[in-house]
Amino acid sequence: MVSTEPARVRTRVRIPLRFGDGFTADAEAVTFHGLADSGEHLALVLGEPEPGTVPLVRIHSECLTGDVFGSARCDCGPQLQEAVARISEIGGYLLYLRQEGRGIGLYNKLDAYALQDEGLDTYAANTALGLPEDGRDYTPAAQMLTALGAEKIDLLTNNPDKAEQLIARGIGIRETISTGVFATDCNLRYLRSKVEHTGHKITLTDLAS
Repeated sequence: MVSTEPARVRTRVRIPLRFGDGFTADAEAVTFHGLADSGEHLALVLGEPEPGTVPLVRIHSECLTGDVFGSARCDCGPQLQEAVARISEIGGYLLYLRQEGRGIGLYNKLDAYALQDEGLDTYAANTALGLPEDGRDYTPAAQMLTALGAEKIDLLTNNPDKAEQLIARGIGIRETISTGVFATDCNLRYLRSKVEHTGHKITLTDLAS
C-alpha cells in the first residue's frame, strides 16, 4: 500500500452551481490542509451523504478548455455536469483535482493538441513532448476522502487507473459505475484511444468509425 499522510478540512462554504444549459445544483465546497502535492484541490459535497452509507464519488481532473469553454475535443465538460447531477440525486462527493491535461499543465496540453492535429493520438503526443502519458497521482484524492470520512465509496469513472490508485491508498471501492458516453465528431478519436490504450470502459460500438 502507498503511504498516505492525513489531510484535514480547512474551509466549508455553500456554493450554488449553475451550468450553461440552465442546470443548477447546491454544493458545499470543501478545501483542505496537508494535501500531498500542496495543490488547491476542491471537494464538492452534493446531495446529502449520510454517515455510515457508501457515497457516490467522481474524481474529475481540471479541464479549462472543456469545463469552462465547452471544447468538443474532449468529454470533460459533459462528464462534469453528469457527475454533479448523478451525485446530487443520492449524495456524495465530486473531487475536482487541479491536474490539467492529465497532469502536464494547460500549455503542454495545448502543445499536445497541436501534435494531435498532425496525426498523433493523445498519448503519443504527450510522450513526443517528453512528458508522461498520464502524470496524475490520486494521493490527494485519497487524502480528501479520508478527511471527509469516506473510506469506502462507489466510484463514478470509466478509468481503471483511478480505482487502482485509490485502493492502493487505502480507499475501499464497493462498485465502479461507468459514466455516460459523450462522443462528438471532434472527440471520437480521443475516446477510442482511451479505450484501446488504457482500457477505459467506454462503449463505442454504436458510434461512427
